[in-house]
Amino acid sequence: MNEVLSIQNLHKSFGAAKVLQGISLGVPAGSVYGFLGENGAGKTTTMKIILGLLQGDRGQIHVCGEKVRFGHTTTNRFLGYLPDVPQFYPYMRGREYLKFSGEAAGLSHSQIHQRSGELLELVGLGTVKKKIGAYSRGMKQRLGMAQALIHQPAVLICDEPTSALDPTGRQEILDILRAIRATTTVIFSTHILGDVERICDRAAVLHQGRIVLEGSLGDLKARQGSQGLRLEFASREDLTRFCERVLDEFIELISQTSVIVRTTDIRQEHQVIGMLADATIVPLSLEAISPTIESLFLEAVR
Repeated sequence: MNEVLSIQNLHKSFGAAKVLQGISLGVPAGSVYGFLGENGAGKTTTMKIILGLLQGDRGQIHVCGEKVRFGHTTTNRFLGYLPDVPQFYPYMRGREYLKFSGEAAGLSHSQIHQRSGELLELVGLGTVKKKIGAYSRGMKQRLGMAQALIHQPAVLICDEPTSALDPTGRQEILDILRAIRATTTVIFSTHILGDVERICDRAAVLHQGRIVLEGSLGDLKARQGSQGLRLEFASREDLTRFCERVLDEFIELISQTSVIVRTTDIRQEHQVIGMLADATIVPLSLEAISPTIESLFLEAVR
């Protein structure tokens, strides 16, 4: 697996508070990687160490094969960064700010002109002429995305980019992240689990300074198995006869003729099927309920 970011045994404390306690993870090139955790779990601290803005106590980080060193920004040529609240010069316009950012990144005038046009179109600001001070929160977030991508980074790091946006703004940011995944690996921290479900290939859950869950979304869901069975019966009588055989704590009625039976493993699912056979009840439908990112997260931090 070709990794663009590798973290090994990273520790960080602030006084007596142990924020990171030996986290290790690898982010494959070309992926959209979700970095999950409750507020205060250490997500922003980890990102600041990756960017060389904060010094870890122990451990190593490599970006595109080069070691990250505190106070040195050479590996940042591979990185774009979008903070949760990007800051701008309010008197500038979007294209002016991208020109300023491109010059700071060492791009030529022709590169700046081309990239600015492409990125403003990508983030939906191509026709916006007003000054940044008059932008909405969502517009500022989209301009921040363009700024972070101006130098064509191999990796884009986003720190909770959708946390303060309305549903429309969140969807716009997710659409942009989905659009750039062909050329840029995306890492974004969030506590909005639905966003991860929509666009991520892989995810890691950070809890109390440790990685408690990590892998591809498909593997993580397969590892947990189903959360239960949804059964639809031909009649209320069949449903009643079936429910008499199952403990109430495992049953969730969802209609007059359908029910969910909560299970934790394949053995319990086989028992449910055996109950149907014993009662000579044939349901109209029986389907396994797949785990969600939310259920995986809650199980991991329990």
